[in-house]
Amino acid sequence: MAVHCKIQLRRFRQVLALGVAFAVGLTSLAGAENGELAPQTKLRLTVVQWMPTKGEYQQWGALGGEFIVSQAGTVLLPVIGSIPVGNLDTSGLAEEIATRLQSKIGLVNKPDTTVEIVEYPPVYVVGDVTKPGQYQFRLGMTVLQALALSGGELRSDAHSQDEIKLVGELKGVDDDILRCMARIARLEAEMSGTTEIKFPQPPLGNSESRAAAEIFGQEKIIFSARANALDRQTKSLSELRDLLDAEINVLQEKIKGADLNIKSAEDELVGVKVLVDKGVAIVSRRSDLERALAGFRADRLDQVTAIMRARQGITEATRSLEGLRDQQQTDVATELQKEQANLDQLRLKRDVAQRLLLDTLASASNAPRPGEPTLIEFSVTRQDTSGEPKQIQVSEATTLLPGDVLKVTYNKQAPVSSEPAAASLNAPSTNNAKSEQARSQ
Repeated sequence: MAVHCKIQLRRFRQVLALGVAFAVGLTSLAGAENGELAPQTKLRLTVVQWMPTKGEYQQWGALGGEFIVSQAGTVLLPVIGSIPVGNLDTSGLAEEIATRLQSKIGLVNKPDTTVEIVEYPPVYVVGDVTKPGQYQFRLGMTVLQALALSGGELRSDAHSQDEIKLVGELKGVDDDILRCMARIARLEAEMSGTTEIKFPQPPLGNSESRAAAEIFGQEKIIFSARANALDRQTKSLSELRDLLDAEINVLQEKIKGADLNIKSAEDELVGVKVLVDKGVAIVSRRSDLERALAGFRADRLDQVTAIMRARQGITEATRSLEGLRDQQQTDVATELQKEQANLDQLRLKRDVAQRLLLDTLASASNAPRPGEPTLIEFSVTRQDTSGEPKQIQVSEATTLLPGDVLKVTYNKQAPVSSEPAAASLNAPSTNNAKSEQARSQ
């Protein structure tokens, strides 16, 4: 008798739950059909006005466009500012915008304003489904349809695929972390100016050790090539500076020779001037000496100018030689910062992947096997009129609203044996037997 009562109580609860879910479905459908604008709804506003002088409608492009309903239930528009949506639908919001534009700008007539919904907020499906996540909402979407979009009820074979995918992703992230750590070690060696890279300790596995050896070998090649390039540039600038020093020495020797020529020409010119004054030498001789002296002086100026250019080249080569190391340090420091940030991101990605793998393994142990009876339960979390989230039990036929969060949970359904119940229904109780015996007496 007790088992029979439990069965009847279970059936009563199921009927009651179906009734509540049906009522919720009707309420949801009514809310959706009323066109209430939920937060995160994308709207398109179009404003036009009839221009009698042109005989055509003119669109106000500066006021129109696409806008999104904020989480507070408002729409921020140009010129008129923020408008609370409240319980307005698209036509009511368009009328409110037209009224405010007329008042703000001082128009005689209201502009023709239309508001259309471009995109509804998505619905979210979580829980024991194959592909939890967000999905595009459409009017009339039911719980069963959202379940179908999410891949249906969670199955044990789906877990194995997720496990393989997560294990592969973890392996790829670990390899990326090892490459990033190797690059950081190489950059730190370049920064400190050492000739040897201190690589991190490679993993213990054979395959991982081989991969680490290949990565470390590649970084050594890059390290050697960059060091050789820096040495070549340094050597080239040093040789250029030495060459300019030698050129300056040669020019200084030429200047000394030019000074001797100038001194000799000046002395000879003095003697010729005396002879010209006495009438012994002709004037042309003096003119030739003066031209020769001017040429010697011009050559000396050219040599002095060449020395100045060479010294300028030495200064530039020295500056480039000193800045070469500074530039290399700056470039290495920039790369090192990027690699360290990348390493932090990779470690975070690895932690997330590990947690997902652990969650997948934990869910796999509870996932129903093929043919195993289960009881699926649905609940929806949505915001009420006060903005507070509220969870309600629904059925497969319940119509969803934009922004709903559908949670799917399954419970393993224990088989109910009908034999004890039948026995209890067919066998009379002790009190009934006594009553029948009393009547017969």
